[in-house]
Formats: sequence, structure tokens, C-alpha cells
Amino acid sequence: MKITNVTTYIVGNAWKNWVFTRVDTDAGLHGIGEATLNGFAKTVETAIHELKQFVIGQEPFDVENHSLRLFREVYSDGGQIQGAALAGIEFACWDIMGKATGQPAYKLMGGRCHERLRVYANGWYRGPREPQSFHDKAKDVVARGYTALKFDPFGPAWRVVDRADFGLAIEIIAAVRDAVGPHVDILVEGHNRFSVHTALQFAEAMAPYHPSWFEAPVPPQRISDMVAVARRSPVPVACGEDYYCAQQFGELLSHGAVQIIQLEPQYLGITVSKQVCGMVNAYNGVTAPHSAQGPLCSLVCAHLNTATPNFFIHEIFDEFNDDWSAEILTNPIVVRDGYIELSDDRVGWGTDLNYDEIAKHPYNPNNFLPLFRAGWERRKPVDQL
Repeated sequence: MKITNVTTYIVGNAWKNWVFTRVDTDAGLHGIGEATLNGFAKTVETAIHELKQFVIGQEPFDVENHSLRLFREVYSDGGQIQGAALAGIEFACWDIMGKATGQPAYKLMGGRCHERLRVYANGWYRGPREPQSFHDKAKDVVARGYTALKFDPFGPAWRVVDRADFGLAIEIIAAVRDAVGPHVDILVEGHNRFSVHTALQFAEAMAPYHPSWFEAPVPPQRISDMVAVARRSPVPVACGEDYYCAQQFGELLSHGAVQIIQLEPQYLGITVSKQVCGMVNAYNGVTAPHSAQGPLCSLVCAHLNTATPNFFIHEIFDEFNDDWSAEILTNPIVVRDGYIELSDDRVGWGTDLNYDEIAKHPYNPNNFLPLFRAGWERRKPVDQL
């Protein structure tokens, strides 16, 4: 069986254009993947078509070799763009392998380690940056059965904040804790915003509300900064979604300061993601993969997490996206009482793209998440903020 073609599709989701792939073979089997990257949909689409020459004519089962060649052969560091393009192609190969063998993808990744996956809600706090809004929406999330939820209370903050804005962020955290009670996990998202000293000030101030983690408190490029925060923060630090090669995780883990690793399979591909999960396990850490892209990313992460012994918790946006987004896949992921369970009858990813629905939602250049612009929490196209 040989790969014959790679096709791309862009879906105009309001807060981030989603990029999907389809890989066809001469055996009549095809697989689907996702390659979404905030603000770079057209760029990643172009990268996919530039890289597909390395897999056309090759066997889809050779994912280790594909991952190596798609990363190495162009002899350039394309960062997250190259990683997203690589993953979009490689994900589809795993889908083909599952279909060819009649197995769910997670069976090919090592088999079932977890009967079900605990999830945390994200994207639920669309609306004004006000404590009461967060409080009311958090109550609704818990009423839906979720036992964990994540949110960014910091508005468009960057590096430092004034006293009033600092106070508002802590008020929002307090409001969410009050809404959900003492037994629900609250996860505070930093979105790479702060300097080391500001991050530590926030960590100290939020600690009385017992967050389960403080995510990405400082920019990812200087691993030493992340380590400095993690070693002094009273709240556990989680990070990793920005890294796109195994070596970056190796350096992060070598410091022994961060034990909650949020690898992004959509920048790594499944092959390297499995390697990273093994590295994290060797350092007695846990994985909570970043899953803030489109609906196929959610499903791919669920397969990976099902087959990962040191999996911790799964991120989910799907229930809080626009209603039509559930129609993009023919068999989307389902959350029941705060958990996901993958059945053995999901061959490959266990879904396909709904091409008719995709055609209804074209690419929009205003569809990206402007995290340092006031009002980004509303998750609308930037020209509507």
C-alpha cells in the first residue's frame, strides 16, 4: 500500500481556523489528520503541500521514518508550522494503519491503559472579564458533570500588570473557586504572559484558592525561566504545549522542576508524542496533552491518552464551541459525566470528515485568538471584538 495524495481543508471556526488533512492510498483506504495552528492556517496548508513529496509513494505504516524525514529532510527549523504540517500528515497515517488492521488507533500505540479519561473543560468562559460572569459560567460547567475546568483570568496582560488588574485576576480566581466548591479542580492558564517575578507574585496570590496547576506562566523560549518559576511557585507549574521536538522536552525534564507536561501532539505527531510520554514517565511525571485545536485533535489526544500509562487529565473544548462544529466529524468525541471513553469499535480514529459541512464554513483571515488584545475571551473573529 502506497500513499498517493495529500489533500487539505480549512474550516472557518470563529476563534481559530481549523486545518484538516486527508491522505489517500492506492489500496482505496484513506486517513484523516489535523494541522491547526492559531493564525497560520494558510501557512500550514502551504507547508503540508511542500512536505507531502516526502510521503507520496511511501507506505503509510512507516510512521517513524515519515516523522524523521518530514522534520529532518528540509534541513530547516520550521518550528510549530513545520510541526503542525508534519502532524497533519502523520495523524492520517495512523488512521490508515488502524483501518488496514481493523483496530482502534490506541491499540497500535500500545493498547488500553485507561478504561475512561477524566477531562477538564476549557473555552467555557466566553463573555466579559468579570468575576460574576466567570462565577455563573463555572457553575454551569460543574452542572454538566465536569470535575475540572481551566480558565485564563488575566485579560490581555503581558509581562507586568498594574495593581487594579492584578486584583481583578485574583477576584476571578476566587469567584470560580466559590462557584465550584472545594472538590473541583481549577486550572489557571497563564498563556506565556508574565515575567518571572510577576508570575511568582500571581502564584503566591492564587495559592489560597488551591489551583491544581498554574499553566505556562512565562514564555516558553527560556526554559530556565520556566524552571525558576516552577521551583519557587507554591502552585504546581504545567507547560509544554509550545514545544515541537523531543529535545526541548528533554531539556525541560532534566531540571526536575516541572512534572505536569502538556505536550502538543499536533506539533509533534503521534510517533514523537509517544517518545515524549515515555520520557515524562522516566522522570515520574504525568502528561496532560494540549488539546485546544479542532475536534479531530480532541479525538487524537483521546487515543494517545488511552494508551499512555502516566496520563493525568484530558483537555476538551468541543462542548463549548459553536453548535455546528459537532458536525465537522461524522463520529465526534462525546463527554459523559466529565469523562471520555473510547470503544473498541472505533477503527483508526473512528471517524471521518463531513465534507459537506466543511464547505459551509470557509476560511476567514480574522479567525484567530488574539491573546494580548482586550476581549479575546469572547472567542469571536478579531474584527468583531
